[in-house]
Amino acid sequence: MIIRNSFLTILAAHPAHGYGLKSSFEASTGGAWRLNAGQVYSTLSRLERDGLIQSSEADSPERRSWSITDDGQAAVASWYDTPVDNRSNRDELVIKVLVAVAAGERDMDRVLQTQRAATMRRLQEFTRHKIAAPPDSELPDLMLLDAMILRAEAEIRWLDQCEQRLQASAAS
Repeated sequence: MIIRNSFLTILAAHPAHGYGLKSSFEASTGGAWRLNAGQVYSTLSRLERDGLIQSSEADSPERRSWSITDDGQAAVASWYDTPVDNRSNRDELVIKVLVAVAAGERDMDRVLQTQRAATMRRLQEFTRHKIAAPPDSELPDLMLLDAMILRAEAEIRWLDQCEQRLQASAAS
């Protein structure tokens, strides 16, 4: 749904060819999400099938241009009006820790410390990038760095909380 809705949003601003959509999407995500051509064109096919976009041949049949329909505009408005629900419980780190606890891993401290060190290195790297960013950096790049920094900080806090719970459980 993210790619679908992102394509619709880009097309709401202006018609585009497949490669232009790919480039616009990647630029708008600060390069954090790369798309392959197959993904682009299968998404475009589904959007056209669903009546959210329409295509027109430009210079040749191989170079189709895509534009948004009224139904596509309505889908963009609906996407903007609907809050994102990030309640997914399928985070790999969370599952790793839960499975290790359930399996009776005796050295949970090592598991948590290894992850904490890696997350701390990531946090420091993101922070260095943000500090070194030129004043005229693209807004999506800076916003992406902010999100990555805050997520790394939250992950460290969660690892601290896990450690505290494990210590309390061992003491009781």
